Formats: sequence, structure tokens, C-alpha cells
Amino acid sequence: MAVFPSRYARVLSWLDRRLIQPLYTERVRRTILQSLPFWVASILTGIMAVGYEQLFTLAEEISFEWLGANRWLAFIITPGAFLLAWGLVDKLAPAARGSGIPQVMAGIDLSHPTTHGYTAYLLSIRVVIVKVLSSLVLLVGGGVIGREGPTIQVSAAIFRAINRLQPAGWPQLSRQIALVTGGAAGLAAAFNTPLGGIVFVVEELTQTHLTRFRTAVFTAVIISGMTAQAVLGPYLYLGFPKVNPTTGWFLGVVVLAAMISGLAGALFSRLMLWINAYRRRFRTPIEQAGWVALCGLVLAGLAFWVGTDAMGTGKPIINRLLFQNDNLTPWYLFPVRFMGMALSYSSGAAGGIFATSLSAGAILGDGLCRLARIRPEDTNLIILVSMVGFLTGVVRSPFTAAILVLEMTDRHSAIFQLLLGAIMAQGAASLVDPISFYEHLKEGFVREARAMSKEGRVTAEQVADDSE
Repeated sequence: MAVFPSRYARVLSWLDRRLIQPLYTERVRRTILQSLPFWVASILTGIMAVGYEQLFTLAEEISFEWLGANRWLAFIITPGAFLLAWGLVDKLAPAARGSGIPQVMAGIDLSHPTTHGYTAYLLSIRVVIVKVLSSLVLLVGGGVIGREGPTIQVSAAIFRAINRLQPAGWPQLSRQIALVTGGAAGLAAAFNTPLGGIVFVVEELTQTHLTRFRTAVFTAVIISGMTAQAVLGPYLYLGFPKVNPTTGWFLGVVVLAAMISGLAGALFSRLMLWINAYRRRFRTPIEQAGWVALCGLVLAGLAFWVGTDAMGTGKPIINRLLFQNDNLTPWYLFPVRFMGMALSYSSGAAGGIFATSLSAGAILGDGLCRLARIRPEDTNLIILVSMVGFLTGVVRSPFTAAILVLEMTDRHSAIFQLLLGAIMAQGAASLVDPISFYEHLKEGFVREARAMSKEGRVTAEQVADDSE
């Protein structure tokens, strides 16, 4: 394992001596040397995001295939997958559980010279491997999860690793900038949404003025996104749904849909926090395994009843509602997906909630349209606004949610309606809880990283490496 770092350092030193020093002034040379490792990390992030997306798609297809072949298999495969995915995290890397975004936020808070040794617990290569494996196992078993949050954690870990591998004397940007930039690059590559990655940094990852991060974030987002596009080609996450932007009285419908979906997202966050607190009652491994198996069995029952719509990321459901809406989506699909998200996240395995929140919002928006008898040509707008609203209610990043949906669909004609919906959803969600779901979890990971590092769960070698 030590061979790669030494070779990487020698390559960087050779580039500096032979190409950079002879050609550029000291100021330009320093800028290039600071940026070069970030460019390398951005390319790796783009490649990683594409590979992870391909594996995620394959895992979801496998889950649909076995459920389509025999629904009774759900009562065996789903609980088994839940237990295996949880066991990987519990035994190998506890910081790999859940979304990954709170871990990155905690890592940023701990990235000061006196505390950044603790980031090894949250963002090590071991955590990355367990994160990917656990999420894939859970998805194969029918878990209702996404890959976007995990991609952000994996990307931040890549940037952290590259930052640590720089040769002695190399002009470095801070560890904090590395983690922030990694988070932005991860989101941009996962959704193919460069603006969303930039706004995500401003709203969610840091409260520091963007001037400190501007060049690093912008270049990382561009390079990681272009790397992903180089492999997959130009694409939109959700295609080109037909949207008729409207004004006047219909804006009242937009506002109402946004507020309802924002409240629903906030209630989902509160449910997750309550379940996390309740689960702490189970302290022994047997009790915890019993909880995980129960979550898997309940989800298996939902999958047996509803079918593949109760499983996976929910992206096929969004595409169906936006492009082939037959107005026959059952009313109970929203509570089923709502419960599926809660059960999957509560298992303690790895898995994100970005994509699943978007699908829950789409289903809720479709139901509101039918309840209010909205004209078919206006349905897509309400669905998109509800997607923005539900995601805002969960993550409390209204501009990130609006920009993400905007870039996923290329519906710039509806930008003001999406932004209006995001702001109204934020206001409604704040009535339930003024603090975001990720902020609640971040504080727990900060305490956990400190405690585990002091207890030796992070080795002395890791802490020493992180303190260089």
C-alpha cells in the first residue's frame, strides 16, 4: 500500500521540476501546484461516480428481477440483505452508515489542525469500501435508498486521501477546503448538476464565505462533471419533461403543493430522528440484529403487496409520472415509499435519501394533482415543485433542491416556480423543526469521531498521518 503514495509523490515532484518551475513565475507555479492534486482527485471522483452509478443500476435491476420472479423471495432475501448490509457497517466501519453527508459535514468541522486527525474515522478508504458494498447489498435486497449521499462521502474521502499524499514542502490548500471541494464534486458528478454542487457547498457544507473555496470548488465541479460526461456522454438525470410555466392564480396551487410537500419532508426527518433515538434502546448485538431483521421483514411485506414500486431508488417511478402518467398510480404508494425509506435508513446500513426523497415528492405531487383535479398539462410542474419541496423539507437546502431539479430536467422556463416552491417549502418545514436533518446527525458524528479516536478505534498511525 505504501508503493502508490511514494510513486505519486515522485510523479508530482518530477512535474514540478521539469514542467512547472521552468515555465511559470513563482506565483503561477504555486497556484498550479495547489490545484494539481485537486484536479487528480476530481478526475478520480468522476470515474468513481460513473462506476458507482453503473453498479447501483445493476443492483436495482437484480432486485426487480428476483421480486418479479417470485414475490415470496422477499421474505428471505430482504431481511437477509438488511442483516448483511448492517453487519458490514457495524463490524468494519460504523461511520459508513446512512447517507454520508452528515459525516462530511462533521469532517469539515473537525478539519482544523488540532482536530483533523479524527477525520480518519469518518472518511478513510476503509469507510469508502464498506459504504459502497453495504449500499449495494441493501439495494439488491430491495432497500429504498439512493447513491447521491454516499457518492458525496466517497468523493470527500478521495479528496482527503489525495490531499494527504502530497510530497513534503508541496504548497497545500487546507484539509477543510479539500473536504468541501470533494463534497461539491461528488454531488456534481452524481447528478450531472454542476451548479447544484456549487450551491450545495454554500447552503449545506460550510458557512464560510465562498471566496476561500471559489477556485477549488469551481474547477473540481467542472473536472469531475466533465469526466463523468466523458464516460456516459451528455445526459440529464430525468430527461426533458414537458412543463407549461404558469402565473396568476395557479401560483397559489404551486405554493400549496410546495408547503404540503415541505411539511411531509420535515415530518420524515423527524420520524428518522425519533427512530434513531428509539433504536438506542437496543444495545446488545442480538437486539440490534433483531431490529434490522424486523425492518427487512416489514419492507418485504410491502414489496410482496405492492411490487417493485416499493423498492429501489424510485427513479423509474419519477420517469413514469413525468413522461407516461396514466393517472393510475395508487394512493397508497406514497405512504409505502415513505415507510420504505424509513425502514431502509433505520437499518443502520449505508444508503442515501436524495433520490428517494425526490421520488416521494413526485408521488405526493401526482396525488395532489389528482385530488385537486389539475389539468394534465399542468401536472408536471406540480410534480417537479413537490420534488423540490419534499427534498427541501428533508435537507433544508432550498436553493440546492431547486437547482438540482432544474439541472436534472433542463426546464429553465419553470425556474421561478421551482425557486418559489423551495422557499415556501423551507418556511413550512421550519414550523416542524428549524434545524435540518443533516445538522442533527452531524453533531452525533462529531462526538462519535472524537470518542472513537480516543478509544483507539482509529489507529495511532491514521491519526498521525492525518496530523501531518
